Amino acid sequence: MAAINKIGVFTSGGDAPGMNACIRAVVRSGIYLGKEVVGIRQGYQGMINKNFWDMDARSVSNIIHLGGTILKTARCMEFLTPEGREKAYKNLRSHGIDSLIAIGGDGTATGAEIFSEKYDIPVICIPGTIDNDLYGTDFTLGFDTANNTVIEAIDKIRDTAASHDRLFFIEVMGRDSGCIALRSGIAGGAEAILLPERDTAIDELIKKLETGAKNKKSSSIVIVAEGDKNGGAYDVAKRVKEKFDFYDAKVTILGHLQRGGSPSSFDRVLACRFGYAAVKALINGDTRKIVGIRGNSIALTDLHEALNLHEFKLEEDLMELSTILSI
Repeated sequence: MAAINKIGVFTSGGDAPGMNACIRAVVRSGIYLGKEVVGIRQGYQGMINKNFWDMDARSVSNIIHLGGTILKTARCMEFLTPEGREKAYKNLRSHGIDSLIAIGGDGTATGAEIFSEKYDIPVICIPGTIDNDLYGTDFTLGFDTANNTVIEAIDKIRDTAASHDRLFFIEVMGRDSGCIALRSGIAGGAEAILLPERDTAIDELIKKLETGAKNKKSSSIVIVAEGDKNGGAYDVAKRVKEKFDFYDAKVTILGHLQRGGSPSSFDRVLACRFGYAAVKALINGDTRKIVGIRGNSIALTDLHEALNLHEFKLEEDLMELSTILSI
């Protein structure tokens, strides 16, 4: 592999808290280690549009605390075509960019793998997604912050639920992963948690709520992951209300509120570790790897393995706790 001289960094897919802190770490780590760093605005679309930003250490001042991404993100249908990828590659080469660091979820990583294999350009991926659903890392960038945002919302909703003897159905993000729902539900003291990974019959949920009412619970909160097989929170609430009217039932959809906000301390430190590790990996000759954290150590996983195994499973003890602690 040829020596790395100019690193392109970009964010793609859904934004996640901590992306800016990660960009900062990549830029300053690269410069510290004697490399040039170019920001690519709007992800893969930016490669096609030549939307490049030659960055220095001051380009990333005062961004560590910001949510979103200063490099922006965008969908790019053109990059899905061989012609679009060829155009992107030619633009990168004309600007002298000889390696890439991609920050995003599985869609971002998939695009990076295909691109790198075709044009043999070194690429390292950083898992930036609030869903925490990528193989090869215990935590993805942004998950902790999103989880804390949901917990804060649950706490506030519980105040009004208890004041009015209400049943609240709170829908959180997680089309394929129940990580946010499970952890925020336990931390927020939810009476029930509906997950994509576990089938919960409506009759079973009603029985649980009836038990709570008989035990003189003044209110109840049900956390519903958007990918739960019963449908979203509105569908679940409608079906429950048809058979159970002990509480006045309300629905709250947290939606994109979970993506925004200043990253937590955990996510800021994780972003710094991920960014530095990605730069080091490129300089050391690694390519088509994803940076992760296992235990408290940085680990690199082959991109192909990370994308094809995709076996991130919810912790069994947390699944059990979600039932035990809700009685």
